[in-house]
Amino acid sequence: MPDLSRVLPEAHIPELPDPYYGKVRDCYDLPDGRRLLISSDRISAFDRILAAIPFKGQVLTQTARFWFDATSDICPNHVLSYPDPNVVLARRVTILPVEVVVRGYLAGTTGTSVLTLYKQGVREMYGHRLPDGLRDNEVLPAPLITPTSKAFDGGHDEPLTEAEIVAQGLLTRAQWDEVSAKALALFARGQAMAAERGLILVDTKYEFGLDEEGRILIADEIHTPDSSRYWIASGYEEAFRTGQRPPSFDKDVIRAWVAARCDPYRDPIPEIPDEMIRRTSEVYIEAFETITGRPFEPDLSGATPLERIRANLAPHFTR
Repeated sequence: MPDLSRVLPEAHIPELPDPYYGKVRDCYDLPDGRRLLISSDRISAFDRILAAIPFKGQVLTQTARFWFDATSDICPNHVLSYPDPNVVLARRVTILPVEVVVRGYLAGTTGTSVLTLYKQGVREMYGHRLPDGLRDNEVLPAPLITPTSKAFDGGHDEPLTEAEIVAQGLLTRAQWDEVSAKALALFARGQAMAAERGLILVDTKYEFGLDEEGRILIADEIHTPDSSRYWIASGYEEAFRTGQRPPSFDKDVIRAWVAARCDPYRDPIPEIPDEMIRRTSEVYIEAFETITGRPFEPDLSGATPLERIRANLAPHFTR
């Protein structure tokens, strides 16, 4: 059972230079051109932070590590080393202004998801045409790339087509061809490996960036429970037949609890009880073990996770 006291709500370390604090990761740009990315235990949904979930940051970092290692032959990644279970020391990359989402099924809940648009009667989307007669959560005729503009300023992502990406100069034709080919190859590898573990990789988000030499790298995270939707394969057929949502690993365990008690886009978030925090932590740990086939080994060294991380990152302190 997760120890609720072992939590990393933030990793603000004054001795590290040039901080950038994201929704989940706290990042620092080192003077030599490298970047430290620290995965906190924050969980976000509804465009806000809901809580801190013990060991979530370690789960995300180690799940991404599993996939970075398993896909490096398809696309180089930004990883240089792992100085701590929650930390990646990476090449600094310039993130491309297009978010690449690959979808294998007619699924999703957001306004830009293919299921939402399809149920609104849209058949032409993201430069693709979908046939009539598809059902919720049905496998698509072929995996689709559904790119969106990447809103760096806190705005909303907007759907794009391949032609718009090139015409607007967001990416060159050569860059888009490389990104799209690598995204589909990564997704195919992910689906094949997930199937071996009794899982369906439904859809996923990729972040690509350019390093100083102009190479395209995969950055951020890959095939984690935060960036991807996984279904449990054994429960899919029955759920699809009865029109139910397939069993999955995702943030819905806590998202549904919050949504049942308030309007999460407008109201204050109610205090989330310890039992819900513990259950969500268990879901993340179970996801890691199922996805990777490896036991989760929590790092319990240091008085707190932050103290441990500070000790491991001390060689990079600038003051």
